[in-house]
Amino acid sequence: MTDALTIALAQLSQRMGDLAANADAMLNVRKQATGADLILFPELQLIGYPPEDLVLKPALAKRADGELARLAAATADGGPAMLVGTIRRHEGKLYNAMVLLEGGKIVAERLKRELPNYGTFDEKRLFESGPLPDPILFRGVRIGVPICEDVWWPDVCAHLKGQGAEFLLTPNGSPYEIDKDDLRSTIVAAARVRETGLPMAYLNRVGGQDELVFDGASFVLNADGSVAHQLADWEQEVRLTRWVRAPSGWVCESGKIAPLEPFPSDAYHAMMIGLRDYVNTNRFPGVVLGLSGGIDSALCAAIAADALGPERVWSVMLPSRFTGQESLSDATECAAMIGCRLDTIPIAPAVGAFDAMLSDSFADAQVDITEENIQSRIRGVTLMALSNKFGPMLMTTGNKSEMSVGYATIYGDMAGGYNPIKDAYKMTVFALSRWRNAHKPRLGLGPDGPVMPENIITKPPSAELRPDQKDSDSLPDYPELDPILLGLVEEELSVDEVAARGFDRDTVARIERLLCLAEYKRRQAPPGVKLGKRNFGRDRRYPITNAFRTA
Repeated sequence: MTDALTIALAQLSQRMGDLAANADAMLNVRKQATGADLILFPELQLIGYPPEDLVLKPALAKRADGELARLAAATADGGPAMLVGTIRRHEGKLYNAMVLLEGGKIVAERLKRELPNYGTFDEKRLFESGPLPDPILFRGVRIGVPICEDVWWPDVCAHLKGQGAEFLLTPNGSPYEIDKDDLRSTIVAAARVRETGLPMAYLNRVGGQDELVFDGASFVLNADGSVAHQLADWEQEVRLTRWVRAPSGWVCESGKIAPLEPFPSDAYHAMMIGLRDYVNTNRFPGVVLGLSGGIDSALCAAIAADALGPERVWSVMLPSRFTGQESLSDATECAAMIGCRLDTIPIAPAVGAFDAMLSDSFADAQVDITEENIQSRIRGVTLMALSNKFGPMLMTTGNKSEMSVGYATIYGDMAGGYNPIKDAYKMTVFALSRWRNAHKPRLGLGPDGPVMPENIITKPPSAELRPDQKDSDSLPDYPELDPILLGLVEEELSVDEVAARGFDRDTVARIERLLCLAEYKRRQAPPGVKLGKRNFGRDRRYPITNAFRTA
């Protein structure tokens, strides 16, 4: 029995489905973690998280077993043992597991008990629930290994305590949400520590995976609730932690406490890293986007420059006869401030061609939103042509307020591969833009100073698809619209419940109707970074054909 352990917490990114690369990364960590007795890796680190139906492929399970055997063989050298997250199959059933590798072999495994089946998670569709896990005996020390969701409920940790666990190591794949740091540390982890009287190391991964972004922010709590270690958010890190047996039980010696990014800096980093990993992992040389002179596209261009470097951002101004000189000037100045390429491609020739082409069919019809949408679709076709010809991913720039009420053109400004502000309401866009003009993100590759003219932030928003158009012509002002949407979307409130907060009931009912009607558009929208609890995508799965209304 030992009275001291050095445990390395490997806060890593991962590459979904690239098992060999993920295993290589773990072996590289093992080379770095000299002096460690044990290395803890995040949940399903060998596979990637969340793997969705990928884990149902028999070929993947077979390859996972092969890579796990390779990792196990590496531990025959007497160096650090490894606790590795992977999938395991027993009697035809698939499990989310942590496996202890030591001395050249698999010496223990523990299966995830609590399977989340809400929000972004659907693990009950993929995995079987494991039995209540007993502690793992490692060098005479009984270590509890609750896996992610296992610590969000008391049963598993209580069982581990009852079976003699001396401390808890919990591997996670916990996606970023606004304010989730506090939820993890002060509510969930602290509750389990308080209930069991056991110290806990909470390890999370970093990096983007489609719409989800993992922020790291791993930590260690001692039995008295004090923070012994706090890892930074958003960055890979291998942290050595020293644990000693004291008369009162195991204690983790104090280490570095890294500050965590507050809002809105954390949300900006989420969008930046989500975009960076999506573009880089899918091997795009960069991005192309329409830069209109408005705040949404300006913020997206800034995020892209911070994520990829300005040299990988290609902005395009696509003016029509309704585009004002103010927008042209703002777009030009914005691109110069960011340091990215800006091309100007007028769409008037294409608009004229469509007018001529459709003149007979439209002869007896009044000009309406159809002609506005044609302009947007011409822009989408033009940008997609540049993407096809030269390879950069087309980035869309619509915010959550617009997407909620359908204030977007399908096959037009919605066309593209990824949208970093998809889950940001318009007022959040304003907050993020003001923040970025005053701060450079810690991990950003863009310029040090402001990234957009102040006029872009202060002028009234407009799609500029007809003379003197303003967003407020069709929608309530955003300081009114966004709280209504928060009630309807994030909180799932009825029209009457939202109206009781001081909003006009007819307005709320109209917004609910628009929200329901736009479901078919959102179903065809590109993926984008999840920021809140109810993003349009994995979190909120509504039928397209739906007659239910609360008013």
